[in-house]
Amino acid sequence: MDESDASRQALTLARKFGDPRSVRMDAIEPFAPDALAAALAQAADELNASAVFAAGTDRGNEVMARLAARTGLPFAANCISATPGEPVSVTRLRWGGSLLEEARLHSPRPLISVAPHTVPADTGPRPQDVDMKPPAEADLVVRVVDHVSPRNGGVSLAEAKVIVSGGRGVGSKEGFAIIEDLAGLLGAAVGCSRAVTSAGWRPHSDQVGQTGTKVAPDVYIACGISGATQHMAGLKGAKRILAINSDPQAPLMLNADYTVTGDLKEIVPAISAEIRKRR
Repeated sequence: MDESDASRQALTLARKFGDPRSVRMDAIEPFAPDALAAALAQAADELNASAVFAAGTDRGNEVMARLAARTGLPFAANCISATPGEPVSVTRLRWGGSLLEEARLHSPRPLISVAPHTVPADTGPRPQDVDMKPPAEADLVVRVVDHVSPRNGGVSLAEAKVIVSGGRGVGSKEGFAIIEDLAGLLGAAVGCSRAVTSAGWRPHSDQVGQTGTKVAPDVYIACGISGATQHMAGLKGAKRILAINSDPQAPLMLNADYTVTGDLKEIVPAISAEIRKRR
């Protein structure tokens, strides 16, 4: 685990199963999910762990899936509750959070990832870290040959309090300049819809939604996003949504707390100009 809210939320459920121990995702650098899964399997055996929990982030789910493949243990992803017993009972999100599934894990060591922003973050003392032992190179199925750091946007999408997000209505890769400008003025993260990443305008790490990052900001500003089901699934934790769109009947406009109907290419720069004027 790390100090993120997602890890602290996973810890909340883990404490139900006993005195937890902590494994850091950065224990093996650069990030190598196969190596982490191998080391985690060894650590779980040595500790005789009754369950293994992880944050339901992209990294957490990838490592847990590889751990399940290595050990043959059942893996329940994106859970919002877990109850110890024989079997262990879990409730997890399905279909982007539109359905809840009750499941039972018949296993001496179930693997469980916790859906971000669905469980209160644990406020207790940090558990003792487990000493991770990197596996031998020969034991790895996948080997990291290079590591390319993503561009640094300055604000983590998953942890951001304010997000300015753009959709197909932005028009082009270059069109995101006005989105980035507004985000910079607000100290916000930049997000986008799946249509934008599919077009190659933004990296997948910026995508909000069922197949991207699930977010829970205080304010989510959606610019030119229609609001497909998979995108809305990633916004369930947002406290306030402001939508800017030329179509007042777009699904996101109908579900937003505040709406502005019009051309975002005029409205967004006008908002930025007003912010600068008031400073």
